[in-house]
Amino acid sequence: MPFSHLSRSLILRRAYLAFALLLAPLLRADDQAMPLAIHGNTVWTMAGKPITDGLVLVRDGKITFVGPAAGTAYTADHRVLHAKVVTPGLVDAHATGGLTGMLNADGDQDMLEKSAAIQPALRAIDAYNARDPLVAYVRSFGVTTVNTGHAPGMLVSGQTMVVKTHGRTADEDVIKPAAMIAASLGNNGTTAEAGKSPGTRSKAVALLRAELIKAQAYVAKQKLEDETKRPARDLNLEVLASALDGTQPLLVTAHRQQDILSALRVAKEFSLSILLDGASDAPLVLEEIKSAGVPIILHPMMARSFGDEQNHSFETANTLKAAGIPFALQSGYEAYVPKTRVILFEAAIAAANGLSFTDTLASITIDAARLIGVADRTGSLAVGKDADLALYDGDPFEYATHCTATVIDGTVYPGENYD
Repeated sequence: MPFSHLSRSLILRRAYLAFALLLAPLLRADDQAMPLAIHGNTVWTMAGKPITDGLVLVRDGKITFVGPAAGTAYTADHRVLHAKVVTPGLVDAHATGGLTGMLNADGDQDMLEKSAAIQPALRAIDAYNARDPLVAYVRSFGVTTVNTGHAPGMLVSGQTMVVKTHGRTADEDVIKPAAMIAASLGNNGTTAEAGKSPGTRSKAVALLRAELIKAQAYVAKQKLEDETKRPARDLNLEVLASALDGTQPLLVTAHRQQDILSALRVAKEFSLSILLDGASDAPLVLEEIKSAGVPIILHPMMARSFGDEQNHSFETANTLKAAGIPFALQSGYEAYVPKTRVILFEAAIAAANGLSFTDTLASITIDAARLIGVADRTGSLAVGKDADLALYDGDPFEYATHCTATVIDGTVYPGENYD
């Protein structure tokens, strides 16, 4: 059967997109270093009201002006871009991209090490592949910043990092090399293998407590005046010590209400700074979460609703907003294909199920930036901030809309619309 015109167009577009994404890291020509003048029919700054017929000026990778285009002049050396809608670059509050690779094969899947239940010393930056096509792929939809790293699936699977999606190298693109410590309670934190620990929820929480107590003792002994009595370095305990002193928050994946309450209990016992990840059952324990002052990086909207996530809902984001609980959305991770998602599409589902446009956009820009600790640099459009922007040819949350360009630190990358 011959291909339809639509099928041919789609194939050609995807082929061109794949070629452009592979070429994008090589785009370091002079025009990439030029100052920018970005016009938008609507500019959503997330630092104030949206601007109709807005203008964002960029020089040396920083924003130098945000405001109405009318009456605003700029020099002829500016490269001029136009879009119907301009937003801050999207911020994915929790992902595994760069450790999870595009091929979905053993050779590009470094997000989960299963040899031990507790491995906080594993650093995302040591595995992150900035040039994996998946990084360029999410960037093509406007994603400029990602909190990525070791996935749920072990009690303590490792650390996350916050990185820009330039696609150069991990060391060039990183913002925070040791952002959070990834832990999991519930089925994600136990093992189904007979005889392997932890096999139950109570065992998992007991092991986590025991390691935190060891870390407390380790810190105390490291301060002994007699150096001969100080213990040898222990990388796992050093990382857990950073959770104890608040240097690194604990990102706890917990979906069922009893696992959420266990996370809150442990955090209170050890005075830990934590963020809840996933939190499918959050509507069942809203008061407890709010009382504890714990923010949530909510499960992907399109995650599969089974097991611990059986109470997952498209409306939970709206419920959290109404309850006054800080939250952000994420692309997340699951053991089955597709492994990771596009945060823009996840947000669109929340917008279609009760969350306002402004609140939805905030959940993948400024609110996400606050939760992962980079709001001083990105997440909103303001003078002095990093020039991270996403340009769209319509409402970003409409399926038919395309990202026409992504700007990171003033560098322009192609979006996904090449028609």
